[in-house]
Amino acid sequence: MEAITKHTGLVYPLNRTNVDTDQIIPKQFLKRIERTGFGQFLFYHWRFDNEGNVRTDFGLNNKVYQDASVLLAGENFGCGSSREHAPWALLDYGFRVIIAPSFADIFYNNALKNGIVPIQMEYKQLEEWMQQAEESKLTLTIDLESQYITDSDQKKIHFDIPAYHKQKLVNGWDEIALTLQHQDKIDAFENA
Repeated sequence: MEAITKHTGLVYPLNRTNVDTDQIIPKQFLKRIERTGFGQFLFYHWRFDNEGNVRTDFGLNNKVYQDASVLLAGENFGCGSSREHAPWALLDYGFRVIIAPSFADIFYNNALKNGIVPIQMEYKQLEEWMQQAEESKLTLTIDLESQYITDSDQKKIHFDIPAYHKQKLVNGWDEIALTLQHQDKIDAFENA
């Protein structure tokens, strides 16, 4: 997993609530065994019509948001079935940070395990940023170590993240990397 201590990125405002994992990555695209290659199918039914043509009415298809790496979303983001493919698709597309008023529990934990920083934010602040991002380009800087988000007006907003998850993200540790930190004990046990 790639470490993340500070991230500055273009914002894409997805002003929708209850975005479920089947909307994030539809079930017909879950046949791959690798963790990569899912980004092309992100929000597929919103980005493409039934013939596979690009929908011009979906904001993420606008060239303004082409390099977006910070996603703003509504309440209960990632609800529905517990598919780890959803954070894989978001990460593969280029999103490193998702800011929403609330997340589905399983999605929240899957995002953290895969190197995405999910941040819960008060709706009033989120609404302000969404409006700015819809009107013109908005860039946010997320400093995971200090736990502050700085917007283009230099306004700083504090956010909370569990210390355990913060440590894993800052160091780029997944579950395997954490286990391998005890390699000497594992070797001693195997030798005994």
